[in-house]
Amino acid sequence: MKQSRAMSLVEAVTNVIVGYGIAVATQILIFPVFGLHTTLAQNLKMGAIFTIVSIARSFALRRVFEAIRMLSAR
Repeated sequence: MKQSRAMSLVEAVTNVIVGYGIAVATQILIFPVFGLHTTLAQNLKMGAIFTIVSIARSFALRRVFEAIRMLSAR
């Protein structure tokens, strides 16, 4: 069964939303180890930028692998 583009996007967005919380928490814990001191607002903004990039990456990779699967099914 083929996964639709819409469901590919839903899967990618869900994955990234969960990852967003983990990423922000990790930034808060790790940045000070490297001498980087940021506010919560800055961490949330950086996390949002990384989230947008991650959604695009996940969606694109999903579509590439779906295309490969469809080509090999011929």
